[in-house]
Amino acid sequence: MRAVLFDFSGTLFRVESTESWLRAVLAEAALTLTEPELTETARALEAAGALPGGATPARLPEDLAEVWAVRDESAELHRAAYTGLSRRVPLPDPGLHDALYERHMSPAAWSPYPDTAEVLRTLKERGVPVAVVSNIGWDLRPVFRAHGLDAYVDAYVLSYEHGVQKPDPRLFSVACETLGTPPAKALMVGDSRPADGGAAALGCRVHFVDHLPVAERPDALLPVLDLVGRPGRAVQPR
Repeated sequence: MRAVLFDFSGTLFRVESTESWLRAVLAEAALTLTEPELTETARALEAAGALPGGATPARLPEDLAEVWAVRDESAELHRAAYTGLSRRVPLPDPGLHDALYERHMSPAAWSPYPDTAEVLRTLKERGVPVAVVSNIGWDLRPVFRAHGLDAYVDAYVLSYEHGVQKPDPRLFSVACETLGTPPAKALMVGDSRPADGGAAALGCRVHFVDHLPVAERPDALLPVLDLVGRPGRAVQPR
């Protein structure tokens, strides 16, 4: 393997809990709920699947089915899908639905897994180029910069910037072309077999990790270092 493609959410980073997400937005808006109300509202938002990167909807509303299926193909669709889900849950102020969406895009809402920095840094030291290939509707580059990890990423291939989403092989193809690596020499690392497994159709090797809370997954990325070689070169960051 001469290059590594990483998924973002559930692979390199994990979004905060639904309760933390809600608390942060309420605090910013200077609004309060009683603890029982907050707990119940957070539970309802989680069941609705309103937090991007969090749980999937327990039941997808019929009127959102079409936009949900293609939500990662544009920023507008992504916002419409997730704010549409959050609006199924009553909040103290209607403006909180958009505030919740904005919060999830902030670096403070995301934590890298304990081994993310070590793995990315080691790959950079070995001269192994890295791309982040994500189904997403917003620019995650500031998250990497805020956590001091941007220097280890050579390319970002984001679904909303290309109008296609994983498992479409075209997204993985763009990543391989950008890194100058044939698919057969690239390793895709992700947490979703349906989405990230699409790289196999292009000829990439695929390695899966579990989408777990940060505290429960301390070293699942370390095996990646044993799966790649030392090509002795690095591409310039894009």
